[in-house]
Amino acid sequence: MKARLIAVGERAPAWVAQGFAEYQKRLSHWLPLELVEVEPGVRGKGRDTARAIADEGARVLAALPKNALVVALDGRGKPHSSEQLAVRLEHWRGRGQDLAFLIGGPEGHAPEVIARADETWSLGPLTLPHMLVRLVLAEQVYRAAALPANHPYHRARKTARGDAGPSL
Repeated sequence: MKARLIAVGERAPAWVAQGFAEYQKRLSHWLPLELVEVEPGVRGKGRDTARAIADEGARVLAALPKNALVVALDGRGKPHSSEQLAVRLEHWRGRGQDLAFLIGGPEGHAPEVIARADETWSLGPLTLPHMLVRLVLAEQVYRAAALPANHPYHRARKTARGDAGPSL
């Protein structure tokens, strides 16, 4: 099983690219993760934002691997704790399909992209720069892969109720 991160936007800042590359390397034996950058739609004065979103959506859909399970990052999606994401990742692995994670442009995904997604995932109520989302996604997927392997990377504390506590 392989994963592809399809992200609208090009040329991440060096610190994002370096961080992403580090988690990409760490993931390589559990879940190879490829980054595909998609050109953003043209925006600006006198430009049609809906057209820019539609153009991005067409490019994102064209970049999808055949028969991939598609997870679109979307603020209206389902949030997961790290432990819940580990369970989801095991579920996705059990399906035997390649994975595609999608990060949209400034206004989000085109409706056709959301319609194609098998699931939507929210990183929570915070608004994050989309370039930073790449890095957060890679780190969280690495954490989710490390958990079932009992790798020491994830050291969540247990609370009095037995829930996993914050792992800051």
